[in-house]
Amino acid sequence: MSIDPVLVKRSFAAVEPHGSEVTAYFYRHLFDHHPGVRGLFAEHLDDQQDRLWAALGALVANLESTDTLVGILRDLGSRHAGYGALPEHFPAVGDSLIATLRHYAGDTWTPEAEASWAAVYGVVADTMGSAMAAAGPAPSSG
Repeated sequence: MSIDPVLVKRSFAAVEPHGSEVTAYFYRHLFDHHPGVRGLFAEHLDDQQDRLWAALGALVANLESTDTLVGILRDLGSRHAGYGALPEHFPAVGDSLIATLRHYAGDTWTPEAEASWAAVYGVVADTMGSAMAAAGPAPSSG
């Protein structure tokens, strides 16, 4: 399915009032369902939650500005490579993102909205994954 920007923006607008609850839920879901990724994150997640929220807002705000969006995603991919993130982590993150949005979006969450978000996340994963590959593996700390 293709991305329907109206559905993505409408569902995100329903999620936005929940603010920091959204990112806290996301990380709980991620670590409960995919505990193997916990080691990639700091013990305290306040700053990380703020960065995730900002990235989601930027993603939705620039959904129809391809060049800007690709630039944001490439930058995120390069930075995540430095944190030790791998393309294999994307399915876990995507599962938790969709579960979180579904939880908070209320009546705006429809099968079509979910399909649009899945398509958006596919672009995110592909673009960030390419940037991660170009950046190379994180330096080892040993």
